This record gives sequence, structure tokens and C-alpha cells, in this order.
Amino acid sequence: MKKVVIFGPGPQFKGGIANYTVSLAKALDKLGAEVHIVSWTQQYPSIIPRDFIDRSSKKNLLGGTNIKVQYVTNYNNPFSWKRTVNVIREINPDITIFQWAIAVQGLPMGFIAKNLKKICKCEIIFDLHVVAQKEGSAIDKAMLRYALSKPHTFIVHSLKTFDELKKVFPNQNYTLCKEDQKRLDHQQPGTNNQQQILKLYHPVYDMFTPDPKFDKEKVKKELGLRKHVFLFFGFIRKYKGLHNVITSFAKLAKERDDVSLLVVGESFWNTLDSKKFSTKIKQGVFALIKKILIRKADDESNYRPLELINQLGISDQVVVVNRYVGNEEVHKYFQVADCNVLFYLVATPSGVESMAYNFKLPTIATKVGHFPETIKHGNNGYLAEPDNIDTMYSVMKEFLNNPIPRERIEEQAKNMSWENYAKTIIF
Repeated sequence: MKKVVIFGPGPQFKGGIANYTVSLAKALDKLGAEVHIVSWTQQYPSIIPRDFIDRSSKKNLLGGTNIKVQYVTNYNNPFSWKRTVNVIREINPDITIFQWAIAVQGLPMGFIAKNLKKICKCEIIFDLHVVAQKEGSAIDKAMLRYALSKPHTFIVHSLKTFDELKKVFPNQNYTLCKEDQKRLDHQQPGTNNQQQILKLYHPVYDMFTPDPKFDKEKVKKELGLRKHVFLFFGFIRKYKGLHNVITSFAKLAKERDDVSLLVVGESFWNTLDSKKFSTKIKQGVFALIKKILIRKADDESNYRPLELINQLGISDQVVVVNRYVGNEEVHKYFQVADCNVLFYLVATPSGVESMAYNFKLPTIATKVGHFPETIKHGNNGYLAEPDNIDTMYSVMKEFLNNPIPRERIEEQAKNMSWENYAKTIIF
């Protein structure tokens, strides 16, 4: 039996990386591995004005498993980084998998990985959800290089991510192992200068399952939705292009009165009580830091795409659920929809796309990041040109005229199971 540690946000946290950590742990547990999640207690600098804890979900996602969870690592307390190293050393795993998604975490993650290599014989894998930040700075780049110089092995979910990694370390000797290839022997510290890259799909989230008794027409009526429903789901961030979704939908809505846009998600920078003194302090300091480190074009503090709904006169055809949706509710919005919309400006493998597969829901997206690898135009979805409202409107219209058969989505999902994914990692 192999011992595996997954370092990442545990189930108490919001968002796709936490869901991913839990799903990977459960898949490894089913294969008979001894699985430990070593989690953050706080993932980011305390000055960031946002609540990252999931206070909506009620279900114990790890119920019925043998997975052990320890909340250890506080970003703001370097002593906890050393404690994390000791906790993992005591577990003595064969493999430690770090969930990498943002460069600001590079200092603690790099410290932990570096010190583990000195005292533990485990293979250290960095699971790269992204390499280059969507909003980067010189400090981000330094932390990224520091952390990503530490692992023995990488997992990437798209060829774009692999290309980004090669740009960061152009002189590194990489071996790419794709989904249909058997991985090399598990590398150990100091064996050679070669690093293996496992190119794996983003598995279908099996933690979100359809309700077989779901009454689609009833829920449509309750929400005030029309015949055809386009869904935008997830955190409202600028890079996800909700402004383009709303604008292109407005063009469609002028022609058809049988369509609705359903927007479900929390405004990323609007989760704390703005009246509290502590929130005002955090927002003020954070704004100052952003002015120094982040380009003005990348600052999304004033990103308010929902205001476009009234400006474009489509409020009667748009339904907004502007909050964090608990895991128990997720199925409702995917089952009531006809199409998943991902008009991202830039993209890494999308958890929302993965969730849609589990509901046999077709996706329309922009030709950015990995989407051209997973979405075949006219087969399991449609692709639009990025930042081109006319083509986004066109693929929405094309979807209505030529719907994607749900059977094609189901067929693709079969090849993207967590079991196959986990097997590639540990065998």
C-alpha cells in the first residue's frame, strides 16, 4: 500500500482547488492508497480582503473514506511551514503531491518542498493548474521560479501549461508522458537531471452528481427562466470574461425572447463586510500593494460586469445568483441549464468545464488555453474567437440551431475518470 500526501486546501475551503484536492484524495483512497491531506489554515497573506472559507456546504465530502486531514500551514506564519515539513516527514509518504495554482504561494510551498527533499525519500510532484499568473508581477515571477525548481515531477493538464513551464526553465531536460503512455519509474531525489511531465486531463468532478428526480421545468419556473438557458457558473473574475458573456447574450436576446442567461457565482472581491473597520484597513493596504505590484490593466477591484445587465436592457432575461453556492446546490444550476458558457480571456483547465461533463452539459468557449484540446467545434461544443463579441454571439446562436447531443458529452466524460487519473500517478 502506497502512502500519499496531498498538500493543498482541505474541504473547509471554497473553490475549485479545494474540490480538486478532495476528489483526488478520494480517488487514491479507492485504489487502496493510504491518503493524507495536509492543508493550509490560511492560504494567502492575511491582508487580502476576502473570505476563503466555505460556509455554505454542509455535507462531509470525506465521509466513508479513510482519508486523514490535518490543517497545519498558515501562509503568514513561517514556523508553521517548518511544522508542515515535520508533519509530512512523520507520515513518511511515498509520494507528496502539491496543488499549485498561484505564484503568491511560492515562498511557503517552495520552502516545504525544498526541506522535504532533504529529509524525505518521497517523490515530490507539483500538480500545475497554472504556471504563469493571469495577473503577474516581478515578485510573482521570482516566487514561481523558486517553488517550481523544487519538485521531481510535474503534472500538467494542457500542452499550453507545459509550454509555459518550458519558458520558465528553458534549459531543463523534460520528458513528456501523455495520458495514453505509461509513466516512467517514480523518480527519487538526485537520480538525474531529467524531470517527467505527466500530461493528464482534468478529471470529471464526481462529487457533483445529477439528481434523478430533478424537475427541470419546475425549477425553470421558480427561477424565472425561459426555454433555452445559458449558464455562467463560478467565481466572478475578470479573466473569466463574464462581461463578454453578458454582452454577446444581449445581442442574442434582441433577436429571441425564448432565451435566458443564468449567472451563478460569488463576486470574488466582495465577500467581507465592507462596513467593518478591519475590512476597510485590509482593502486600503491591499489597494496600495496592488498599485506597486500589479499593472493597472490587471487590477480587477473595479470589475463589475453585472452592471451591464441593466445598461444593456436585458434584466428580464438574466437571472443572477450572486453568492457562493454550496456543494449541495450545484446540481440544480447545471441540470436546469442547456449550455455551459466559458468565454474566458485566458484559460487553464477549467473546473467548471469538468463539472459540466458530469451533467452531460455541452460547453461553448473561447479558443484560449486548453479549450481547443478538449472542445471539438460542432462535436461536443462550440468555440468562439477570444474578445470577439460577434463570434461569441454566433456560437450561442449556432448552439440553438444545432444542439450538441448529450450522448457525445457522456462519451467524452467516460475517458476522464478520477480512477484512471489516480492510477497514472501511483502506478
